[in-house]
Amino acid sequence: MVDPVMAGKRLTKTLIDGGSGLNLIFTKTLTLMGLDISMVLQPADSSFYDIIPGTASVPLGHITLPVTFGTTDNYRMKFIRFEVTDFKTTYHAILERPALAKFMAIPYYVYLLLKMPGPNGVLSLRGDL
Repeated sequence: MVDPVMAGKRLTKTLIDGGSGLNLIFTKTLTLMGLDISMVLQPADSSFYDIIPGTASVPLGHITLPVTFGTTDNYRMKFIRFEVTDFKTTYHAILERPALAKFMAIPYYVYLLLKMPGPNGVLSLRGDL
């Protein structure tokens, strides 16, 4: 887990998982961030599978948020599209392959380390169990 800043709020329970093709954010997270879901959600264009075994999951919609990693001296910010779901989970968001590719980030799962280029050198972000 890492703690990026999304839309001005630091999210301390963000999971990095390079195994899937979607970035997920949850309705409870958007509420904690002070965003009105009915105002910011765009309609969902497809369902996804294998989140809940045996059934398709239909997202409530999608949203694009600014995601920032790093410090004020060396940071990287990109706009990431998230599928919004209403799952019960302990995470605030899950960043998958599309986000990692956009940030040009390389996860080292064994060391709980995420590396990406920044304007003032390489950003090395330590994960937390």
